[in-house]
Amino acid sequence: MYFAALLARTEDGWEASDTELDDVETLSDLADLAREATPDEDTVLVLIEQEDSWFGVVRIDGEEDPRIYVSDAAAAARSSYGELLLTDELLGREPGDDDLDSLDLDGTEDGEEDEDDEGGASGSAEAVPHGPVGDAGILDDLGVSEKELKSLSEDALTEIADALGASEVLETVR
Repeated sequence: MYFAALLARTEDGWEASDTELDDVETLSDLADLAREATPDEDTVLVLIEQEDSWFGVVRIDGEEDPRIYVSDAAAAARSSYGELLLTDELLGREPGDDDLDSLDLDGTEDGEEDEDDEGGASGSAEAVPHGPVGDAGILDDLGVSEKELKSLSEDALTEIADALGASEVLETVR
């Protein structure tokens, strides 16, 4: 189960709307959806949470490229919604590098000993780090420091909304 909401900063404060991500296939689609949430070029935050295992924040400021923070890349990689956020750039990979080039024919990485892996992890899943990735300073100017963002718990989206002064509007779409 996931929850996704848009928080758009307007001159009257924050406005929230829930959003379905079923028709969103790329980060560009997500950014376009966020930009549609405000007629001006105000800041829009896309907040995504999946079963308290990970959360993501995408920040769109006008026509600038989206800034992204994901609390646990490995958990997000197992989610179709997380895969939207885990771009090659965010993971420090070359575009189109699916990690298959570095695998031997038996599926192990070059120089890696062949071990029977009961977990069934694929080569690309191993390349995704456990823990946070992205721009941890994404909310600094909005009152959530990098340290605070990295320490958020299971109810991260509520804690972010509280810090922004947007908890009431977020709760209306939850």
